[in-house]
Amino acid sequence: MKLNKTVLITGANRGIGRAIACRLASEGYDLALHCRSNIGELESVAQSIEKEFGIKASLLQFDVSDRVGTKAALEKYLSEFGAPYGVVCNAGVTADNSFPAMLGEEWDGVINTNLGSFYNVLHPLVMPMVSSRKPGRIVTMSSVSGVMGNRGQVNYSASKAGVIGATKALALELAKRNITVNCVAPGLIETDMVSEDVVENALKVIPAQRMGKPEEVAATVSFLLSEGAAYITRQVISVNGGMI
Repeated sequence: MKLNKTVLITGANRGIGRAIACRLASEGYDLALHCRSNIGELESVAQSIEKEFGIKASLLQFDVSDRVGTKAALEKYLSEFGAPYGVVCNAGVTADNSFPAMLGEEWDGVINTNLGSFYNVLHPLVMPMVSSRKPGRIVTMSSVSGVMGNRGQVNYSASKAGVIGATKALALELAKRNITVNCVAPGLIETDMVSEDVVENALKVIPAQRMGKPEEVAATVSFLLSEGAAYITRQVISVNGGMI
């Protein structure tokens, strides 16, 4: 069923972002899919979605840590398609290292991408969403590391904790505009960002005794975008098999 609602998803070319795109396409959303560098991979996602669900997605390519470039790309998108119904801020990176050995570029790269993108992506989009005078949804992606901290991920934990704080504050500003702002905090999910060493250690503290699937995160995001979630805002929903 076609919903005539567009959702923009950053980092949609693989892993959780790809799963979110497929889930939303199956539910009839129009999509704007973003990647930083691998446009061929994103085109493959779009082709798969069109073939299976009949949804033709718009494609965007920019670096979410680049404020000027992100603004230009999103303003061009807005001029062509107008404000989206929903935004899923999924793009992110890791650069794990013990804090004493952590390089400045490892800190800056993760903070600028994971936390800086909150401003870079949402700032050009929020006022057009408000001005549309229609209900809207914003979903950000944090992590179990942002909720409880994680050894070897001081930079990543800091960035994802910052996303939680920013999400809660923006939710307060937009609640009366009928735009909800929520955060999803995945735990250990089967993606190419997870190393074997991390899996071995993490499984010991996961009550469910397994890794999560990208599709399980996508299902949570889908619910938060739905009409049924209109009274849910300023929340952090963990998808982590009971880790915390």
